[in-house]
Amino acid sequence: MISACFAGDSNILPNGPQLRVLLLPANLESCQPIWHNVTVHSTVPSVRPVNKLIPSANLYQDRGFLPASDPLDHLKSGFDLWEQIAQELRSHLVAGSLRRVLEDLPVLDVSELQTHAQRERAMLLLSFLGHGYVWGESPPANQVPSGIAVPWYRISLLLGRHPVLSYASYALYNWRRLDPRGPIALGNLALLQNFLGGLDEAWFILVHVEIEAKAGPALAATINAQEDVSRNESSELEQHLGIIATGLEEMNKTLHRMPEKCDPYIYYNRVRPYIQGWKSNPALPKGVEYCGVEAFGGKPKKFRGETGAQSSIIPVLDAALGVAHKQDPMRPYLTEMREYMPPDHRALIEVVEGGPSIRKFVNEVRSQALVEAYNECLTGLTLFRSKHLEYAASYIQKQTQHDQSNPTDIGTGGTPFIPYLKKHRDETDDHLLTGTTI
Repeated sequence: MISACFAGDSNILPNGPQLRVLLLPANLESCQPIWHNVTVHSTVPSVRPVNKLIPSANLYQDRGFLPASDPLDHLKSGFDLWEQIAQELRSHLVAGSLRRVLEDLPVLDVSELQTHAQRERAMLLLSFLGHGYVWGESPPANQVPSGIAVPWYRISLLLGRHPVLSYASYALYNWRRLDPRGPIALGNLALLQNFLGGLDEAWFILVHVEIEAKAGPALAATINAQEDVSRNESSELEQHLGIIATGLEEMNKTLHRMPEKCDPYIYYNRVRPYIQGWKSNPALPKGVEYCGVEAFGGKPKKFRGETGAQSSIIPVLDAALGVAHKQDPMRPYLTEMREYMPPDHRALIEVVEGGPSIRKFVNEVRSQALVEAYNECLTGLTLFRSKHLEYAASYIQKQTQHDQSNPTDIGTGGTPFIPYLKKHRDETDDHLLTGTTI
């Protein structure tokens, strides 16, 4: 769980409300609470400015959970060693020289990295290098050398995430625009960092980046929709539900483009091996030791691998639409995924979860137009989950497993993904409102 304390007033600035948010990450040692000044921007004319305190410095209607400014593409000179090795990561993986190079790395002082953008860049570099070290040769390494482990751990404390490659580093902060004035969209995007490189790896990640950007209007509309409920405004709610449904339609269009340039065989054999984690992975049953990290006491740690379940989009939409997932052995996994999200993102999920119930309001008003607008959102969400399930089968389950480090029945996040994805799709579909729903 994440603890969030809010301070501010009801004064609405031209671009949205200003507030201070105290974020207290869970399960991270020696992390000092940090106050963030937050402005929520409204750039979509059809959506009124968000008139509510929202704990997210990075929720923009034209970017969603992508950073407010394009990600930093290079650290300052004191970190040239990391940048040089990362630039040659593909060559080191092909040559089998990465482990030797990283074992000679000195421990750099990350206190010089003062801005959030610098820290995210460092987290990206260390995560790619750390995963390259663990998974780049066979058998996988059960420890990470201190030159990577110590700064990785220290940066993770500052960012409020675990020291492992997460969706935030793999996608949210791993892109640049070819034309800086152009849209955040396929055709104008390139990766900042990869493992082996190539069309399929880049396309796989960049599809997710475009989905994040396209989710922006829908995410902003969820906040407005909850405000509509609190104000008993049915017509406004119908409008904002329509924006959510349109956002989901756009997200689905992008998701459907995955096979255009990402082949299932190449994804499974060349992309997926490097994003595995070391929790519930049969190749590393005890986890991985972070050499030199005193807080871990020389004991191996288990962290989950990068997965789309670490994106905050679907959890926010689930929370807003009242999609409840049943308590069963897989339910804790959903909550655990929040530990790998940026703290302000997971704090926003909790705020939406505790907000006015859109589903209850629609059910009580029983307006046919409102019910249809709500169901259209659920249908879009179900379609998104159905396509994800389809890809999981073709890109993973139907592939040929060569060793236990890249299993076909366990996701990179460490779950039996087919029943997990089916469960969530079916539970979403079950929430459609009918004439007998109460």
